[in-house]
Amino acid sequence: MGHTHRLELADSTLREWDATVLASDPEDGIVLDRSAFYPGGGGQPPDHGVLLWGGVQTRIVDVRRGDDPRLVAAEGDPLPPVGTSVRGAVEDDRRTALMRTHSGLHLLSGVVFRDFGAVVTGSNMDPLTGRLDFNLTEVPPGFKETVESACNQEVIADRAIEAYELSREEAFAIPDVIRTATNLLPPEIEIVRIVDISGLDVQADGGTHVASTRQIGPMRVLKVENKGKGFRRIRISLED
Repeated sequence: MGHTHRLELADSTLREWDATVLASDPEDGIVLDRSAFYPGGGGQPPDHGVLLWGGVQTRIVDVRRGDDPRLVAAEGDPLPPVGTSVRGAVEDDRRTALMRTHSGLHLLSGVVFRDFGAVVTGSNMDPLTGRLDFNLTEVPPGFKETVESACNQEVIADRAIEAYELSREEAFAIPDVIRTATNLLPPEIEIVRIVDISGLDVQADGGTHVASTRQIGPMRVLKVENKGKGFRRIRISLED
């Protein structure tokens, strides 16, 4: 267990907060006692932002995962000393775009699993664009248009998206809670964070998400690619 209180896991809308520096090193990064910087994971890239302290601004250009999120300052920016009180701020446009994209990929996963019975074998995302790979042997005529239409119907349905924690035993009692071909959840994880798109998709996930499918916005299926026997890649984008 780390020393940083992960604020973004409880409130993904939080963009500014006060904190104290616990560690500060040019190589190992900056550790805060309280942080809303998402360190990346589950395909979602890390946040960017700033730390404000003593009239100084330190730009945060990366966040490394570990027991504690370690903030990487822009080259040449000053590092706040240990014990310094800072004001943290996450870059809103980037985080919001990544939240929409991550939720959009969960929606896509739910639609393809529901309508075609396929699970995810890989993923990647950038702000407002992403892709999922599925163990899908065949695609029927009009598959691309059918998936896009179904996704946008779910956006319009305005389904609630909720994150909560369960014990490992409770989580694995949920049917299909691991919606990937390989269970990537380490065996030592005893508390599992769940992201639930009401009535559509329930998955173990550690990322940040919007509060409802309507907040994802209109989705486009850009292309469906054949990635080898039994595998299809679906690329999506969201309207800015």
